[in-house]
Amino acid sequence: KELHLPVAVPEVSSSPRHEFPADWSIKTRLLFMSSQPFTWAEHLKAQEEAQGFAQHCRAIETNLPQSIQEPKLSTELRCAFQQSLVYWLHPSLPWLQLFPRIGADRKIAGKACPWSQDEALQQVLMSDWSVSITSLYNLLKAKLCPYFYVCTYQFTVLFRAAGLAGSDVITAEISPTTRGLREAMKNEGIEFSLPLVEESRTRKQNSPEVNLEAEVSNSLEVGNSMEVGEEPAPSDDDDDDDDEESFSWLEEMGVQDKVKKPDVLSIKLRKEKHEVQVDHRPESLVLVRGTNTFTLLNFLINCKSLVAVAGPQAGLPPTLLSPVAFRGGTMQMLKARSINAKARVHLAYENIFSLEIVGPVLPHSLHSLTMLLKSAQRGAFSAVLYTHEPTAVFNTNLNNANPALNKETIHKDLPTCGLHPKTLDQLSQCPALGKSSIRFLEMKDYAYTWKS
Repeated sequence: KELHLPVAVPEVSSSPRHEFPADWSIKTRLLFMSSQPFTWAEHLKAQEEAQGFAQHCRAIETNLPQSIQEPKLSTELRCAFQQSLVYWLHPSLPWLQLFPRIGADRKIAGKACPWSQDEALQQVLMSDWSVSITSLYNLLKAKLCPYFYVCTYQFTVLFRAAGLAGSDVITAEISPTTRGLREAMKNEGIEFSLPLVEESRTRKQNSPEVNLEAEVSNSLEVGNSMEVGEEPAPSDDDDDDDDEESFSWLEEMGVQDKVKKPDVLSIKLRKEKHEVQVDHRPESLVLVRGTNTFTLLNFLINCKSLVAVAGPQAGLPPTLLSPVAFRGGTMQMLKARSINAKARVHLAYENIFSLEIVGPVLPHSLHSLTMLLKSAQRGAFSAVLYTHEPTAVFNTNLNNANPALNKETIHKDLPTCGLHPKTLDQLSQCPALGKSSIRFLEMKDYAYTWKS
């Protein structure tokens, strides 16, 4: 009854590989399935639990053999499993579920929130939160923290250290955004780009002769919210003078007085309409690079709209999620449980064993868990992955990679960031999943295939 298997597992689209691409979305749930039992993941001894915590805090690297004959008897495996379930959170309010925050009003409604009407208490919470996010940024800059997430009630920010996701500088991605937020960032002097909007424009410029059907298809592919038959949005670089000049050919033909020219105001309104059309959509993804990320940090600390002023989340600071310890962070554990069930296969019922992991599963945890399962389940398992949808767009390739970069120079200090070398290597690659995320992962004979 408890095992909710997908009705039809999607056809796997990738070719078998020894590694799957980094998935920068946050997962809310993982369901691993195997023909081998997961009893090794049950009832950890107090010593194993303590050892797992110590290994995490000291960033001890565990390298398991390719196949473990008796997983249940492997203390090394069980300690490494405990180690892979750890994540760090701020604020920590045990009676509130602090992830996800987008669309969480219903879950938080009715819970005790003594700060909602107490301004002094709100200031204390925000002051504490400011110390924590500054601590995380300093760790990130020193390459002692690989990445962290800031989850507000309206958008999520992913900060990544230099050397990760193919970038030679610190990056921060924000999604989804609104025109109001982008204007506020501009006013603070934060330089940023809208990679997906720019990609969409480039595609259109490179293929001007497109039939209507192809245009609609392209719009769906890049997530453009432009209506069919509508004129393409003018570039942000266009100014009103360019619009005036574009009608000069009418003058040459002597018909300028017979054709109604759009005035400056209507051109501006049309431009603003297109800017607003991407709001709240994956295409509104904002990228901030290098030193601008520090300006962004200060902007987030001082931004009034970061915290809800009404509703169940009123006065509650954003959730900070990190793979490593930081000032004010609380150690948390992903919830794990094994389930035994019978599944119908070709008119007969077969035993199927599953391991369910619940909580904010960060990218490094997903990779760590698959490395353990590879050894424990003898190179054969499958997994259904449940994504927090607003974070799927973080898998966009931002074209940060510079072929001239010396990989060794960038990665020189990253080994001290607390991740396993193989996990670090995976997260260093350029993202390859686009705006989607991995939904289904399968390993057969120690090779991965996946469906996004």
